[in-house]
Amino acid sequence: MSAHSDGKAITRRRTAPDISTRKGQTPIVCLTAYTTPVARLLDHHVDLLLIGDSLGMVLYGMDSTLGVTLDMMIAHGHAVMRGSTQACVIVDMPFGSYQESREQAFRNSARVMSDVRCQGVKLEGGLEMADTVAYLSRRGIPVLGHVGLTPQSVNSLGGFKALGRNDETATRILDDAKAIADAGAFAIVVEGVTEVLGRQATEAIPVPTIGIGASSACDGQILVTEDIVGLFGDFKPKFVKRYAELAPAISAAVAQYAKEVRTRTFPSEEFCFGIKKES
Repeated sequence: MSAHSDGKAITRRRTAPDISTRKGQTPIVCLTAYTTPVARLLDHHVDLLLIGDSLGMVLYGMDSTLGVTLDMMIAHGHAVMRGSTQACVIVDMPFGSYQESREQAFRNSARVMSDVRCQGVKLEGGLEMADTVAYLSRRGIPVLGHVGLTPQSVNSLGGFKALGRNDETATRILDDAKAIADAGAFAIVVEGVTEVLGRQATEAIPVPTIGIGASSACDGQILVTEDIVGLFGDFKPKFVKRYAELAPAISAAVAQYAKEVRTRTFPSEEFCFGIKKES
């Protein structure tokens, strides 16, 4: 038995329904994870771990999430599941794996769920994805929605920028959130919107909102782990708070290692195997 992030003791892994019941309660703590060691470090502190398609940029050096494949998501899903025992684990469905039809979405989501054994999947999109979300939800696949700034639509959106700064866009995003909630999503990520719109979306829908660049009024928050510990390049989005700067420490450690290797001071005798003396 161990402590829940809101102070309550838990003895099992959290599920999508557990997250759904947190509407208006203690804020839901969410972070991304892509590997077993990081999942182990985060598991006891968070309610939800997302294997985000952001791994394409964070781990693989891609310039967007569009090149991420289903096989990549499944492989990293396995890694995170091996490193966690308590958090609700959700896998992002990558670009092109669900937009064609609701049947395609079900096939690929079912593959992820049965292979990874995660607790649900995440889909981007609003009104246009409502039928797909309903189709999946009715067939036993918990769906985490994602509205506002949707990275898989970066080309049609014209880049990464805050949304909802005019009435037309704000109304559309609110309609998107309502449609996905009505379709059966257990919670909805609201990304890259004005603080006012994040608050309005939270008040307008009956399921939890998880903000990223939205509002503290959201029912939870999510960030990319590498962003908050300073391990993802020099660029820091406005909505990211750095809680640590690990990159300089890693660089300094590697520099010292390189120096010791070049001067033959590593490995010293204490790090080498000697001949075992016979008794």
